[in-house]
Amino acid sequence: MANREFYNRGPLDQGCDTAVQFFIDNWVLLIVAFVSGGMLVWPLVSRSRGAAIATHEAVRLINHDKAVLIDVGEPAEFAAGHAAGARNVPFGRLEGAKELPSNKALPIVVLCPSGARAGRAAALLRKAGYAGAIPLAGGTAAWREASLPVEKSADRSAG
Repeated sequence: MANREFYNRGPLDQGCDTAVQFFIDNWVLLIVAFVSGGMLVWPLVSRSRGAAIATHEAVRLINHDKAVLIDVGEPAEFAAGHAAGARNVPFGRLEGAKELPSNKALPIVVLCPSGARAGRAAALLRKAGYAGAIPLAGGTAAWREASLPVEKSADRSAG
């Protein structure tokens, strides 16, 4: 009678063994669940870091969300050709520029001739409170390649 157990092992006592067995039996399903979850979260994470958008997404933002185009190229680059309706705010004069929209909730599509300065400019704008500042991938060159309207006048240039 001394070796006799007076209680039954409950589910809490077997928890570790069953959990390990579950992971061993279903490792493929667990990997698939983690990978698919990561794929669902990735667009949110990459957008928050300021990932550049394509021209079609920029056009959608302009047409549906009233986004503002800000060209951070130098005035000479802006005069040589810029996206139609863009405002020129050179990168060096970006902080505190009057050409920026007063409504900081509006989305801002930032572009430059090549797209190289746009990412840094969008990061500066986000620090200044413009949470919707997003760089355009490829800059004005991508805008032209997408056959979107380009102007060659400097009448919207920062003064």
